[in-house]
This record gives sequence, C-alpha cells and structure tokens, in this order.
Amino acid sequence: MSGRSVRLRSVPIQSLSELERARLQEVAFYQLQQDCDLSCQITIPKDGQKRKKSLRKKLDSLGKEKNKDREFIPQAFGMPLSQVIANDRAYKLKQDSQRDEQKDTSDFVASLLPFGNKRQNKELSSSNSSLSSTSETPNESTSPNTPEPAPRARRRGAMSVDSITDLDDNQSRLLEALQLSLPAEAQNKKEKARDKKLSLNPIYRQVPRLVDSCCQHLEKHGLQTVGIFRVGSSKKRVRQLREEFDRGVDVSLEEEHSVHDVAALLKEFLRDMPDPLLTRELYTAFINTLLLEPEEQLGTLQLLIYLLPPCNCDTLHRLLQFLSIVARHANDNISKDGQEVTGNKMTSLNLATIFGPNLLHKQKSSDKEFSVQSSARAEESTAIIAVVQKMIENYEALFMVPPDLQNEVLISLLETDPDVVDYLLRRKASQSSTSSVLPAAVQACPQYPASVFTP
Repeated sequence: MSGRSVRLRSVPIQSLSELERARLQEVAFYQLQQDCDLSCQITIPKDGQKRKKSLRKKLDSLGKEKNKDREFIPQAFGMPLSQVIANDRAYKLKQDSQRDEQKDTSDFVASLLPFGNKRQNKELSSSNSSLSSTSETPNESTSPNTPEPAPRARRRGAMSVDSITDLDDNQSRLLEALQLSLPAEAQNKKEKARDKKLSLNPIYRQVPRLVDSCCQHLEKHGLQTVGIFRVGSSKKRVRQLREEFDRGVDVSLEEEHSVHDVAALLKEFLRDMPDPLLTRELYTAFINTLLLEPEEQLGTLQLLIYLLPPCNCDTLHRLLQFLSIVARHANDNISKDGQEVTGNKMTSLNLATIFGPNLLHKQKSSDKEFSVQSSARAEESTAIIAVVQKMIENYEALFMVPPDLQNEVLISLLETDPDVVDYLLRRKASQSSTSSVLPAAVQACPQYPASVFTP
C-alpha cells in the first residue's frame, strides 16, 4: 500500500473481521467512558455467562425433569445464545458430513458399475485388470470409509488468511478474497493470545436457526395478518414445534404452519433466554440513553450495540430487521392493481411494547413482586419500550460502523499487530473500489504511511 491512500466508508458491522469486531468493542467502550455521560457503570458483556437460577426457574426445571416426554437435552430453548448457535453449527456439520458420506458412497458404487458390466463378457484375468485400472483412476476411492484430510476450503477462513498466526509477508499480498470464518471458541486466555486466534475475516453470521426460520416464515406469510403477535395461538402446536427444535430436528416451517403459532414460538424463545438479548450488564446504560439529548441518543445506542457479543449483535440485527419490515406493513395501503390491502396494525410502538420486556430487562420478577413495585415498574417499562422502538425505527444506521471508528480500530491494531493492518487495508481498498457509495476521505498517517489512514 506504499504511496497510496485508502478511503474508508461506513460498513455493516458484520463485514468486519472477527479481530476488528473485538477491537471495536474496546474502542466503543473507551468512547462511552470518555464522551457519554450515562450515569452508570458500563462493562463489556461476557459471552455465554452462567446465571443463577431464580426459584421460579428452578421449579420449572424440576417440573420438566419429571415429564417423561422431555428426556433429552434441549438444543434451543432456555439455553445461552452462544450454546444454541454452537448446537446449530454442530447439527449443520453433521448434516454436511452425512451428505459427503452419501456422495462418496454413490461415487464409489458408480465407479464399480463399469467393472460389473465388463466382468460378464470377459475372463477373470481380464476383469482383474479392469479392477486394477479402476482403482487407479484419479479422484475415485475404493474405500469410502477411509477418512480424507479436510480440504482448506472447509476450515475456518477458507482459502484466505484466517488469523494473525497464519499471516506472513509472502502471503499477505496474495490473499484479498473476502471469506467467512467461524467464531473463535477459546476465550479464556490472555487478550494478546486471544487476538492471535481471532480471524482476519468476517465471522459466520451468528443467528439461531429457530430465529431465522421464524422471521423468514413470518416475512413470507404473515405481513398482512392483522394483530400478528397479539392474536392467540395453539398451545399444543407451539409446544410440538418447540420440542422439535429442542430435539435438533430439521424443522421446515411451511405455509400450512399458522403464523400465530410461529409468532408465539419466536416470542417464547426470546422470553426463555437465560440472559436477555441486550444483556443485563447493559440494562441501565440502554435505559439511560433516554436522558441524553435527542441528537446524542442514536450514536450512544450504536456504541452500546458494539459492546454486545457477536452472537447477540447478529441476532439483534436479524430481529430488528424483521420487526422493521412488519412495522412497514402496519397501515392499510393500495396495491399496484388498485386493491386495498389491510395493514397488520403492528406499528413500531406496538412491536416494542410486545418485544421490549423480553429483549431488555434486569431480572424477571413474580407477579407479587411486580404489584408491590408497580409504579417503578411502569416507568421502567415505558423506558424499555421507548428504547426498543427507537432501535426498530433506526436499525439500519445502528449496525453501520462509521469511518472514524474504523480508523480508531486500525490505529489500535497498529499498536499491537502492525503486520495485519496492511492486509486489512488492502481488503478495504478492494471493497471500496467496487462500491458505488461515496466514501469519506482519509489522509495518510505519519506513523505508518504505507498502511494506516486517519480522517
């Protein structure tokens, strides 16, 4: 990159590498501490924290253990979000492995068919020659059960640089392709050791299969359904769907599935999460954004979202994207052919009222506790609804990373891992050259004129 400048532009947070997203958390945390007066302590939430069970949850768990029909380990409901995604990934890998085994077996059988036909017309010696010839054919195996080394394309990062330890001077100029990587799993080491294991590529989108399936189904079949999320569902059918997802069954939500059942299933999943999607650590910080000036609230919400673990951030993005689409169909309108289309009546306020308490809360309380502190609870509920409504209405902007923050991330990486900055900037330059979005100009940084640039 020597002698060149790079123009950074706002990009979706999902397009950043795993390493960049980890550093973005630190940059956002510093800015919140320095520039935002939220009147509360702010911490970066830990991924997959174990929580103490409340008495109500312990009783629920005890009741479930007594139910003979639930003699299995749940794969989705009531599990930490990171564990749900890990279960989904394990299921997908198992499916892919079975598919590959079936393909290898089919290829093996196909390779033997010509030999079987020849054997009917030739002598045994001639058949043996044919068998020998077949077994030496490239790309064919006579032993389908023999494991083969996993190709590079199946590993984290595919054919691109996957982590700092994979990067060397000879490779860095050749590796420009943008590939998806799976998230790093070892998180209990020191930060420097952790960073060495983080991928230099975007991580695989971490959204539970259940959430994505429900959102897709409702986007396809439920946008014109009046009172979606408010109308009652069949408890029996919802329980059946829930158990299928919990057993790891490959559930396919089709048109015959009631949109009200699917809507209830999505709400149950969010309600039963051990830690809410916006995390308990950031509860007060999210609420206190309402105390800021209106023009400061959105930027502060954006920084708080950057603090979320990637699985929470990606799932929140998918959910808010879906809720925004639902809200756009709230009012009656006229179709292209002149027909009146009834709206679903679910405005962003109505949706925030329904989903807010499940996305943002400190601790779920019993009905008795709720009545004792009804006044305080009502105020908190109003604040929660206002925060979630603002998120629904501005979800696209909230998950974009502006150039100045990207630059702070690169400078942070320059101080600890200067060898990766050149690679990351080359990729950004390649992406910018193919984009029609007008980027923000940046200047060369005197500390590292060959690679780092500041606004």
